[in-house]
Amino acid sequence: MRVIVVGAGVIGLSAAVRLAEAGYDVGVFARDLPLETTSAVAAAIWYPFLSAPPDRVAGWARTTYGELVQLAASVPSVRLRHGREFLTESRPVPYWADVLDDFARVGSPPRGFKDGWSFTTPVVEMPLYLQYLVKRLEAAGGSLTRAALSGLPNSADVVVNCAGLGARLTAGDPTVTPVRGQVLTVEQFGLTDWLIADQSPSDLTYVVPRSNDIVIGGTSQPDSWDLSIRPDTAQAILDRAAVHVPELRQAKIIKHRVGLRPARPAVRCESVRVGEQTVVHCYGHGGSGVTLSWGCADEVLALVKNA
Repeated sequence: MRVIVVGAGVIGLSAAVRLAEAGYDVGVFARDLPLETTSAVAAAIWYPFLSAPPDRVAGWARTTYGELVQLAASVPSVRLRHGREFLTESRPVPYWADVLDDFARVGSPPRGFKDGWSFTTPVVEMPLYLQYLVKRLEAAGGSLTRAALSGLPNSADVVVNCAGLGARLTAGDPTVTPVRGQVLTVEQFGLTDWLIADQSPSDLTYVVPRSNDIVIGGTSQPDSWDLSIRPDTAQAILDRAAVHVPELRQAKIIKHRVGLRPARPAVRCESVRVGEQTVVHCYGHGGSGVTLSWGCADEVLALVKNA
């Protein structure tokens, strides 16, 4: 069976890998190649963010956690890292925490915070990981091609729509909206633990160490299509993060990036018939693309099999 996957971010590539390794003839077509996607900008810590509904998200996240833990044993771009999240108010234990073996309350959060927790979770170095997924896809017989929507072939038995924010066009779905995220990376200076310390819904604070750099974020700005780097925002991000990790002020800045998270009231993962063709939609993952990727890939595979 010929399957076309639209979109080459982490959702599209993970689904394509699952399909190709299950024996389907898979071609990925995308306007933006993997390193040009929003996925490539992500700090990519396993942590459900801006995604719903909770019950389905929890299932997809648990599956993905297990997959990433296995990959961490052999894939250099996936590592398990310990960290802490600080909260401005006390909250119940999150619905996704049952998969974490070392989840614990933080005893003494810093000034300005009332609660927090610590745990070990996968951290994924997205530029390397996306290339790993492409190689795995090609090893299974799949292909990746840059193409505009108007240039997609129409010979497939099934089309899998993983276009992210592009689903506004590919699915005619205006409920998919951008949430702007700005980040910067600095040189690694020996930091091993991640940190999250958000004090407002739009001004995020997170520090995620990787092998050779550290991702510092960020923002969560709904309905913003602005891909330009805002210097004042970058400075504010760095200032917030340096309160918790003072060494960041002396670290050399490598790059500034902006990505548009594909938000939706609920992730859409379902199969529909369009004429003689089956279309499987899988988009609207918000800030949880990596976190939900393998769980959604398994569901896409099941939907294609049912087709």
